[in-house]
Amino acid sequence: MSSAQLMSTEPEHTNPPRRGLRKGVYLIPSLFTAANILMGFFAVMASLRGFQLLAGPVVNISGAAEHFDHAAMAIGFAVLFDILDGRIARMTKTTTEIGIQLDSIADVVTFGLAPAVLAYVWGYGASLVEGTNLHRFAWFISFLYLMCGAFRLARFNVQASRPRILAAGTVKVDKKYFVGLPIPAAGGLIAALVHFTPPPLIAYGPEKAKIYSSLLMLLVGFLSVMMVSTWRFSSFKTVGTSSRSMRTVILALSIVMLIFLYSQYVLLGIVVTYILYGLLSRVFSALWRRGENAEGKVETTPASSPTSH
Repeated sequence: MSSAQLMSTEPEHTNPPRRGLRKGVYLIPSLFTAANILMGFFAVMASLRGFQLLAGPVVNISGAAEHFDHAAMAIGFAVLFDILDGRIARMTKTTTEIGIQLDSIADVVTFGLAPAVLAYVWGYGASLVEGTNLHRFAWFISFLYLMCGAFRLARFNVQASRPRILAAGTVKVDKKYFVGLPIPAAGGLIAALVHFTPPPLIAYGPEKAKIYSSLLMLLVGFLSVMMVSTWRFSSFKTVGTSSRSMRTVILALSIVMLIFLYSQYVLLGIVVTYILYGLLSRVFSALWRRGENAEGKVETTPASSPTSH
């Protein structure tokens, strides 16, 4: 048999290594989403373990504080994984429908359930007397936060998948903004607050713990309302995509170094600044439009004609 015949009988391969590599790229965002879910599960388990140390015959404040701090840090790492999976999916053009749904489920667990449990066991759940009306209301606040977060994610998915059906009667917002406070920011604020002061509120005494618990319930309720609101918050999806200058790299490295050195202060400052920026932007925008409308009405008012005698 000639060499030409041998060549003709060999099976043809159409770039199998490249096809396998392409499939592997599709798995990368899902791996970050899986890490997100893992951090959420770890945060819930660490919160429950800390709460268990507060409910025993011998209250272990320091041990509970350590578990609460680990739960808060897990939620913080989950925020990083949530940012990376979306960016990688967009950069590699590997966004899939199942990936979008899996990401939403991960966010419900990590930024919905885990912060709701953490706020309860670290804050008002342990410091308020069980069975009282205030304790029942605290339980309801954590549930409300979880429901509002789930609704926020469901609304985002529907608007992203069927924008034409929802066009009537909804606010048209470009990709630079989120409609409503993103659930990672809401959960990140609760986690940053716990990381800033890991000892549970019960460690401050019954009177102060009751006051701090009431303030915490107001904060969690406020975050719940903001998640289901129509206020716009920046998505930062275009940050770092238009230009790859050295200034962007230096800024990113500086933030990472500051978080490594002063995580308790920097993380809380970043989340609070992000939320305040969205709130103040909405307030100033409303005041600016009101001023423009008032000036427009004054300019368009017709001058009174002289009366004839």
